[in-house]
Amino acid sequence: MEDREDAEGPGGGGGYHRAAKRLRTEEEAGGEELEDREEEVDSTGEETASSGDTETRNRRRAGKDGVEDSHCIPPSPVVHVRGLCDAVVEADLVEALDKFGNICYVMMMPFKRQALVEFDSVESAERCVSCGSREPVYVAEQQAFVNFSTSQRITRPTNADDPTSRNKVLLLSIQNPLYPITTDVLYTVCNPVGNVLRIVIFKRNGIQAMVEYPDDSVEDAQKAKLALNGADIYAGCCTLKIEYARPNRLNVVRNDNNSWDYTKPFLLHRGPHCPLLPLPANRYRRSSEEVPDMIAYPLCLPKTSSSTSSSILGHAASSSVAMVSSLHSAKMNCSRIFNLFCLYGNVEKVKFMKSVPGTALVEMGDEYAVDRAVTHLNSVKVFGKKLNVCVSKQQAVIPSQVFELADGSSSYQDFSLTRNNRFSNVQSSRNIIQPPAPILHFYNAPPTLSKHQLHKLCAEHNVPAFTNFKVFDAKPSSKTLSGLLEFDSKTDAVEALTVLNHHQIRIPNSSNLFTLKLCFSTSSHL
Repeated sequence: MEDREDAEGPGGGGGYHRAAKRLRTEEEAGGEELEDREEEVDSTGEETASSGDTETRNRRRAGKDGVEDSHCIPPSPVVHVRGLCDAVVEADLVEALDKFGNICYVMMMPFKRQALVEFDSVESAERCVSCGSREPVYVAEQQAFVNFSTSQRITRPTNADDPTSRNKVLLLSIQNPLYPITTDVLYTVCNPVGNVLRIVIFKRNGIQAMVEYPDDSVEDAQKAKLALNGADIYAGCCTLKIEYARPNRLNVVRNDNNSWDYTKPFLLHRGPHCPLLPLPANRYRRSSEEVPDMIAYPLCLPKTSSSTSSSILGHAASSSVAMVSSLHSAKMNCSRIFNLFCLYGNVEKVKFMKSVPGTALVEMGDEYAVDRAVTHLNSVKVFGKKLNVCVSKQQAVIPSQVFELADGSSSYQDFSLTRNNRFSNVQSSRNIIQPPAPILHFYNAPPTLSKHQLHKLCAEHNVPAFTNFKVFDAKPSSKTLSGLLEFDSKTDAVEALTVLNHHQIRIPNSSNLFTLKLCFSTSSHL
């Protein structure tokens, strides 16, 4: 049976060559859409209520079809800025808007090309919005659009009562981390702005880090936030979202790729490094600072050398194995885990742990795929249970203690040879890293597939039905169908993808099988 592949390729699923913020339309790119969502986590790694996501939800209720009326939103000290260019950082916004009044806080939403700016008074915000309604407002030499925010205050991770409070420790959230983030990388990016004392990287909810500046240099931390908030470490990816952290001092016990105390260089020496990547230009760096144009990232040794890798890189070495817990015991199996994790990298093996019910190990193609899976799948709800995804201490998945799951399938499955892995073929470079979203992009479907047939497929597999349906115009030579499915919520879309991704569809009176492929779309609505 032939598994027909869409000639246009997927419009999502993950990849190494993504232009993260400026994408073509789906019609131009066969399903590549403009990204319009992000997650925010606090300094402890736990999920917090994101002012940016609240802003988006409130505006969808207040406006329709993208049309907003500034008179419908009551005045607020917080201004919502849209239409920012890719290269904008916090300092650009302050430079453009502080003429209207003192700015207390800025929250960047780089993947939406938006920001929230909090003034110290409603009057200052009114001057900003009023000016924007009469004449263009330019941020970094590009026209931007301003309106009152639906929030009265930007939520800070520190939860400080004083809106002007600062801290010498910064919390960095690295979004779309296609390349490894190490202490070397962050030091090279942050130290040009001010003297960095300590760095700690943690991967509980995605990839985050804390960077500490000297006790008498809160101003350095403020300058770093201004200069780097919203910037890309590497072109089109590894975007920094920076807040003030809760702790005022970092405790470092080992100098390695995940933590470093630059006041105690004797703790441990660095391991070997290999390929070099260009660093972003930082126009706010200290003039006397010598900064290399290239930065090395840690050497990735073959999986067969896992013990060697651990000894070279220290006890905190990364792993190509993810551990996922809080799985629904009756509805999740190896294939459904594959359907979800394959969007962020090749999946080699999946094994459920007999000793820990509801927990599985997922061996992926490399440690970067695991990082992407942790970033985008941790805390996502599947079948009513919030997944906990983290980096495993294991370096490989061993098929021991195989048993039968509740649905009768095996607790272990090897996916290393499957054609459904999306990072092994020549089109893998066109994959887009995209977090879970309420709209799914489908492709490689039979050309005769109808909306009714898809609804029937959802009903047969007991998954939530989609609410909107759109088919892309196919090329004359195309033998498959692609389009979009919109669901009521992100949770519904996740469940549908988990069950129906790679479902095989046979055309009546034909021997051909079509493998339906799904991924999360970057469209905000149909």
